[in-house]
Amino acid sequence: MVQTLIGLDIGGSKTHGIRLDDGRVAAEATAGSANVQNASPAQAAAALSDVFGRLGAARVAAVYAGAGGIDTDGDAAALRALVAPLAPGADIHVVHDTRLVLAAGHRRTGIGVVAGTGSSVWGVNDAGEEARAGGWGHLLGDEGSGYWLGREAVRHALSRLDAGLQPDRLTALLLTDCGLRKPVDLIALFHSPQTDRRFWADKSRVVVAAAEEGEEPAAGIIDRAAADLAGQIRLVAARLGLAGPVVLGGGLGANVQRFQRAVAAALEPHGITDIHPLDREPVFGIDVLAGLAGLTSSDAARHR
Repeated sequence: MVQTLIGLDIGGSKTHGIRLDDGRVAAEATAGSANVQNASPAQAAAALSDVFGRLGAARVAAVYAGAGGIDTDGDAAALRALVAPLAPGADIHVVHDTRLVLAAGHRRTGIGVVAGTGSSVWGVNDAGEEARAGGWGHLLGDEGSGYWLGREAVRHALSRLDAGLQPDRLTALLLTDCGLRKPVDLIALFHSPQTDRRFWADKSRVVVAAAEEGEEPAAGIIDRAAADLAGQIRLVAARLGLAGPVVLGGGLGANVQRFQRAVAAALEPHGITDIHPLDREPVFGIDVLAGLAGLTSSDAARHR
């Protein structure tokens, strides 16, 4: 009988799932976020149902789900309860998404970092001791996240307005991307129920693009974000007696070289130099969690 496993990476913006049949990728699907901290139970259940339906799983032996906002046993139980009806009889393992990032980086010990819509740092050492920093959510922190970059770009534009200065290049790019004419219009848009943290996290693109053009204010925002996140990495490293490896995941951590260099530069003076951007999607980390042979993104490419 074929052994079927389901892997889920539940981020702030989407849910990414894969189906493994006897250790080989058989299907892949994405849907909206099923994060129980940010989506209603009905929305989360609908997203999970969509993913499971498109994965086409009949009998599932086990589900490995990595998700942001899994801070308590209650958080894990809430997600497990949503998954259970979709995989009757399966063993359901729920972990924080930073643990999935570390596993996807082909490591069983070290520090996993999510720098995407939100941010968080988690680590585990050879003794099995664990530590976390950050991951408080966008209202309390999420330094180094896409949302943080987007919000800081808005704050930059409004600070210039308060100082009586004309919009600079970063402000102009932000206004254009938001479809606005004047910096003052950003206030109403930011507080509008029509925009959410994913909307503003998407504006990190504007900050990154401006930094790549050489705009100092944008580069400064990225450097501050990287420094804050590096501070959280150092906290976890000190608590666990680790000097690495550090695996950078999330849209910013895995894909934006300017951000990666800034994090590395902030960590180097503290002796943390073993830093690796994630080289495959986090959901593929279930091979490490489940003790399977290594998977790569190319294994699933033909199923997209």
